[in-house]
Amino acid sequence: MERRCTNQPFLLLMQTSKAIQERIRDEMSKNKLSITEFSVLEVLYYQGKQTIQQIGNRILISSGSMTYVIDKLEQKGILKRNDCREDRRVIHITLTTEGMEMMENIMPKYQDMVDSFFEDLTGDEAELMASFLKIVRNRV
Repeated sequence: MERRCTNQPFLLLMQTSKAIQERIRDEMSKNKLSITEFSVLEVLYYQGKQTIQQIGNRILISSGSMTYVIDKLEQKGILKRNDCREDRRVIHITLTTEGMEMMENIMPKYQDMVDSFFEDLTGDEAELMASFLKIVRNRV
């Protein structure tokens, strides 16, 4: 007896997600970055100064894993830890000048790549897709 997937949207979403992640992984490897490292840098690039917990919440990984990734990026000179003057228990993470320059070089290429994934969608189709994904995300 042949079995078939009964939830085609789920299967397609998972396949699409995997394919996109593989493309991003390949692109970031050219910059000697893992996807997780790039995700941390992307948060800092767009959001500026963040705590480890804030970054972890945005990219959905544990604080233990975050510490490891932050350590690696700090050793590369791409980001730095800064003590918070108001609360000594808090440490802020920021991009270094070198990190900011690197991200200013990476981001236009990255954005072009991401845009190319969706370039065949009309504006209405993209909005509809986003709407459907939000519905599913909110149910999870």
